Amino acid sequence: MSIYSFLAKSMSVAGFLLVSLASVAAPSLVISGNDVSELSQASGGLIEASLSANKLVADEAMAKGVIVPQPKDAGGGYTHEQHKRNYKAMYAAALQFQLDGDEKYRDFVVDMLDAYADMYPSLGLHPEKKEQTPGKLFWQSLNEAVWLVYTVQAYDMISDTLTDKVNNKFKENLLFPVADYLSKGQPQTFDKIHNHGTWAVAAVGMVGYATGREDYVEQALKGLDLSGESGFYKQLDELFSPDGYYTEGPYYQRYALMPFVWFAQAIQTNQPGKAIFEYRDGILLKAIYTTIELSYNGLFLPINDAIKDKGIKTEELVQALAIAYGITGDESLTDIARQQGRVSLSAGGVALSKLIEDGAVKPYEYPSKVYRDGADGNQGGLTLLRAGDNENGTLLVAKNTSQGMGHGHYDRLSWQFYDNGEEVVSDYGAARYLNVEAKYGGHYLPENNSWAKQTVAHNTLVVDKTSQFDGELSVADINPAEQVYFLKNDLSDISIGRINSAYDDVELTRVLALVKPEGVDPFVIDVFQVKSEDKHEYDLPLHFNGQVIDHNLKKQKVPSSWKAMGKADGYQHMLLRTSAKNAKTDNRLTWLLADRFYSYTYGHYSENSKNSETLFFQLGANDPNQNLRRDQGVLRRLEARDAVFFSVLEPHGEYNGTAEYVKDAYSRVRSLEYKVTESGAELVVDMAKVETFSLTLSTEESSSRIVKASVNIENN
Repeated sequence: MSIYSFLAKSMSVAGFLLVSLASVAAPSLVISGNDVSELSQASGGLIEASLSANKLVADEAMAKGVIVPQPKDAGGGYTHEQHKRNYKAMYAAALQFQLDGDEKYRDFVVDMLDAYADMYPSLGLHPEKKEQTPGKLFWQSLNEAVWLVYTVQAYDMISDTLTDKVNNKFKENLLFPVADYLSKGQPQTFDKIHNHGTWAVAAVGMVGYATGREDYVEQALKGLDLSGESGFYKQLDELFSPDGYYTEGPYYQRYALMPFVWFAQAIQTNQPGKAIFEYRDGILLKAIYTTIELSYNGLFLPINDAIKDKGIKTEELVQALAIAYGITGDESLTDIARQQGRVSLSAGGVALSKLIEDGAVKPYEYPSKVYRDGADGNQGGLTLLRAGDNENGTLLVAKNTSQGMGHGHYDRLSWQFYDNGEEVVSDYGAARYLNVEAKYGGHYLPENNSWAKQTVAHNTLVVDKTSQFDGELSVADINPAEQVYFLKNDLSDISIGRINSAYDDVELTRVLALVKPEGVDPFVIDVFQVKSEDKHEYDLPLHFNGQVIDHNLKKQKVPSSWKAMGKADGYQHMLLRTSAKNAKTDNRLTWLLADRFYSYTYGHYSENSKNSETLFFQLGANDPNQNLRRDQGVLRRLEARDAVFFSVLEPHGEYNGTAEYVKDAYSRVRSLEYKVTESGAELVVDMAKVETFSLTLSTEESSSRIVKASVNIENN
């Protein structure tokens, strides 16, 4: 029973008789009777603010009335956004009804469901339908699944107050038809191991639990044919690595997290014997923690098709956090809830809010770690190397992963660097303005394919101006990178990645080290080894944020007009600003970002190289619709067979425009020396007035491939 009680009475809403409110049962999906009980007694802190926010959503929607327009617009358009507002409003109102028993909230949900039940049976495919996954209420069935996940929970929270006639109408005219369309109507999506499939199975499974349809539940868990080759369990098996890394990257991990944890909670509520949160060594809990950790200063790392303003405050992680706390009791999750500034309306949210209000926040420890990729953990990995905290400290990201399916980018062995709360060495992420209808209807822009996915758009090596795997997804999907080596100690964290299938007859190996000596700002050592039997043109771009302050490059050439640097594979969007000849070592570029300086000192080692140069570029060529940001970077170019590109990136100094002072604006690197040794190679970094650091590289005797690395200090 619900926690409230009051005089039973009957009333008519939408033409149907409602049963006695005294008979309302506890909800049976994500929100349970225990959640309602805890919430009804909660006050103060984040939980009170979150309760007020929920009531506001319901009240504002009710003030506008029931608005269920005929589907017309694509993502971002009026009808699309109104149907999104409707499912959120129904959920908020139904929950408010559970909390205080006010009939008006239940009546609003009934009226809304009735309007949809009248409209849905007559709908054909959406007029702006996406070709592969069209919806009826929305342009794609993914949105329809999200709508149903929320809507069925709203239904579940009021269904016991409805007569059989009302319930039957809502089930037969709405819930079942939508569930059937998302499953039997689109088996190619429902049985797909993909985030679209996850939303679909969660929606259908939750309808099953809410209405007693065991067939829906079984199809959701095991796939349409019940073989177990698809469905929720198979998605848990294949979409997450053993470390809880989602193969499409953190942006889509965040998006997929909601149906995973919400459906799992519904399973736990209805069939606790399945012990779903223990399945596959607790893979869902691992996924929640991994989602948290794949962030910096509150924003998710922009891996693959990522929109860069998504972060830990997102609704999906708010919900997941409370579920994780309810299972683990891990008080360090309070640190994340504190940053989110709100909590889930659940028993877990109540508990988190109370801990925060009592001043019992425990810092969340972000580790240096390899997050293995692939269902078996054997498709490379995303390696995070850290020093300091996650809001202002230093983070080095080495991307030695698989492709990430259709949302993946051709960027094996790329890297990103964060420091002082800023994205310093950047990744473009996705070329898209989500739900901005005026910008290509909110779709991925054409430049997502022509630029953002291309290899040169990332911080990794390009061979002969062509993208890895020639930009062929089917080839890229079956050729992950290899995470060769990982080391973590007090002085340095080191990652080594390798791939020999991105280009024919070319093997790429990259060593990235985050060096963190006492009394010195952490800095990066990067060694990129290229091996080939034939001569190629190698381009190594560095995309960075900030204003160039100084460089020591000689023999500069400034073109009389800006022109594109190529015709395809991303080069058609790059404008050449200036170029200069490189020395073999100690080339340097310094820029300013926020209040810190960053110096990039670099060189190369090769016995057969020529035409070494640095090219400064800016985005904007062949961009008539102004779709691309005006990002910048430098590109190191070299013609060679075997070669080693080496560099050091160091944060240093301070710029204070208010107080008008500058400290340590010059690089501390006096020289870089790369030399071959009997056991491999060594890069010596001579830092004036500090120490000399040496990166020792161990190679295989038969192939000279780098397999291990370590950093040592020699006092000056």
